[in-house]
Amino acid sequence: MISNQFYTNTFPQSSKNKNQKPIIVNGMADHIHVFVRLRPALALSALVREIKSNSSKFINDNNLSQSKLASQEGYGAFSYAHSQIGNVCNYILHQETHHQKKTFRMECMEFLKSFNVPYHEKYLPEWYE
Repeated sequence: MISNQFYTNTFPQSSKNKNQKPIIVNGMADHIHVFVRLRPALALSALVREIKSNSSKFINDNNLSQSKLASQEGYGAFSYAHSQIGNVCNYILHQETHHQKKTFRMECMEFLKSFNVPYHEKYLPEWYE
């Protein structure tokens, strides 16, 4: 798990080769929310792979974690309309307050249900609760 301090420094480093600019980035010690306008020519999986790889390297090189960081397999991605940008930014900005009421597991399950995404428990991330 990592400290909250790294988010603003890490994303620019982790996405520079894909020329992506975040709308907002924030998260908790066990997960991150990245809200980005994805260029149509770029595969989401390629961007996520680069973010995870470069973020882990940046965090480890700068000793921002008490132990060596390695990302879990997989990711969750959801699409939003332009009219929802304000709401999504507000949600991501207030992660610390939000997670005083809900765990990461509860948050994931809510997203999956609200977007009608079928899932199997064995494919969900490890939970650090």
